[in-house]
Amino acid sequence: MNDYPQTPQQIDWATTLLTSYRHYLGQDLIAPSTPHKQADQLFHAPFALVSHGTQSDPIFNYANQTALDLWEMDWPTFTQMPSRLSAEPMHRDDRAQMLAQLTHQGYVDNYQGIRISSQGRRFRIEQAALWNVTDAAGTQLGQAATFAKWVFLE
Repeated sequence: MNDYPQTPQQIDWATTLLTSYRHYLGQDLIAPSTPHKQADQLFHAPFALVSHGTQSDPIFNYANQTALDLWEMDWPTFTQMPSRLSAEPMHRDDRAQMLAQLTHQGYVDNYQGIRISSQGRRFRIEQAALWNVTDAAGTQLGQAATFAKWVFLE
C-alpha cells in the first residue's frame, strides 16, 4: 500500500478533479464531502483514477491506489512518468488521437485501450471516462481518466 501525500496541493487537486468531472460529465464521481475526506475517498476508491498535466509530453501528477496497483508502481515513480509510457509503443498513436479529441470535446466517454504496467503486464481498460481538468476560470490544467473495468491480457 502506498502512502498518499495528503498535502494541501493534493487535496486541492482532488477537488479540481472532482469539479471538472462534474462540469464535463454532469454528475459527481463520488458523493460531495469535505475536501480532505474527498481526497482520501478518491485515493482509496475501488476504481482507477489518473491525471496528467499540460506539458508537451504530459507527466502524470495523480494516481489513486487502484491505479498504482494496476501499473505496479509507487506514488513517486508514477508521478514522474510521462503518461504516454502507460501505453505500449504500438498503441501510442491511438492514445494521442483520443487525447486530441478530448482536448477539443472536453470529455470522452466509454473509452477503451491497452495499457502496460511497469512489470510488463498488459491490460485493457474499458468503459473509461476521460475529461479535461480545468480551474474555475476554465484554464486547462491537465486531463484525467477514470475506469472501474479492466481485463488482464496475459
